[in-house]
Amino acid sequence: MKKIVLTALIIGVMMAMSCKSTPKEMDTQYKNLYDANTGLDLTGAGTYTVKKGDTLSDISRRSYNDGFYYPIIMLASQGVVINPDKIRPGMVLTIPDLEKNKANANSRKSMKNCLNGFANIEKGKSKLNQSLIEGFRKRAEEL
Repeated sequence: MKKIVLTALIIGVMMAMSCKSTPKEMDTQYKNLYDANTGLDLTGAGTYTVKKGDTLSDISRRSYNDGFYYPIIMLASQGVVINPDKIRPGMVLTIPDLEKNKANANSRKSMKNCLNGFANIEKGKSKLNQSLIEGFRKRAEEL
């Protein structure tokens, strides 16, 4: 019985230590990323009010025909949503003009840094999503 309890305790400690980032640390990482990248041109940007069942990648797919650009929506919506896993119905997101921002060197730099930053944040999560990391990196390289 003691061996079972000790084994369970060891496994529990190992699992706790294997989590690379806590939810609160994730929020701080996203916020720091936004604070460092504020060069988007929001002239003529649209808005979208989050509805039940929406995901940021779905909103990005509808807005840009590409679900990997949701970090750009988050960057434009600073103060509204900090963590992509914490969107709620009623939030009003800013949807920047992607092509206009791609044409602007300062905006392009901010978007590239944001996408690479999201890839780095994903690498720090306990459940690694390699396709998401690769998608962010690919979009950043294309800018």
